[in-house]
Amino acid sequence: MLAVMTPLSLARTASRRRVGLLAMTPVEQLRAGRLPLRLGQLLVGLWLYGTASAMFVRATLGLDPWDVFHYGVMQHVHLSLGTIVMVVGALVLLLWIPLRQWPGLGTILNSIVIGVAVDVTLSVLGAPHGGLQRWALLLGGIVVNGIGGAMYIGAQFGPGPRDGLMTGIARRTGHSIRLVRTSLEVAVLLVGWLLGGVVGLGTVVYALLIGPSIQLFLPILTVRLEPPVARTPAVTAESSTNSRSTAPASAVDGQREREDTVGTGEEELAGRHGEGPS
Repeated sequence: MLAVMTPLSLARTASRRRVGLLAMTPVEQLRAGRLPLRLGQLLVGLWLYGTASAMFVRATLGLDPWDVFHYGVMQHVHLSLGTIVMVVGALVLLLWIPLRQWPGLGTILNSIVIGVAVDVTLSVLGAPHGGLQRWALLLGGIVVNGIGGAMYIGAQFGPGPRDGLMTGIARRTGHSIRLVRTSLEVAVLLVGWLLGGVVGLGTVVYALLIGPSIQLFLPILTVRLEPPVARTPAVTAESSTNSRSTAPASAVDGQREREDTVGTGEEELAGRHGEGPS
């Protein structure tokens, strides 16, 4: 007899699966294989991420922190929301320079595709009528955002500009990801609200649901890759003999360092916009 799995049991099973996110340099990301699949998934994921942002705008129930900032800036300049998303992404990338951090292909495309998707979706998506439709649009946007975020993270082409800023600051300062992320998002939320950005109950709902949403889809949508093989210099017979006893342990340690669990991936990359997708 085959066991019938309910949606809840499927969600629990997915949340317990390990996610094979690898720590790779931008060059290693391009050499990791399965490039057509990963590139296609990256582009679709980023487009869905931008579509979700436009859905939140049309729902008018509150935006996520970075989009509160983007929308607030839009009230003071004659630029579209998507253009502002792209400009802010480019400016955030400049902050990577003192952090000595290099962007990957996903980082660059993140800065462009999401903004284009926001403007295109806003041009075809009308405002809903009635509270029920607005909430349906908001909750649907969170699901679309979760799928899009999981697709672009799972493609393993590097974080978006805003997520990379978060992880870069955490690495350079030694502070926790949670502290840095919370500080950044509270800061942009406050500034965006003062500029006229939309903050509401939807902002809170987004903050509560986006993490579990990405965590649900990430194990399913992560492209499995082989860890990049580190190049080692030639060694003499004597040094090879002396290191033979420690080599297996080093290999295991290196493998562990390159693999992320669902929790680690979510803490560092999920839920922003781009970002994270961000």
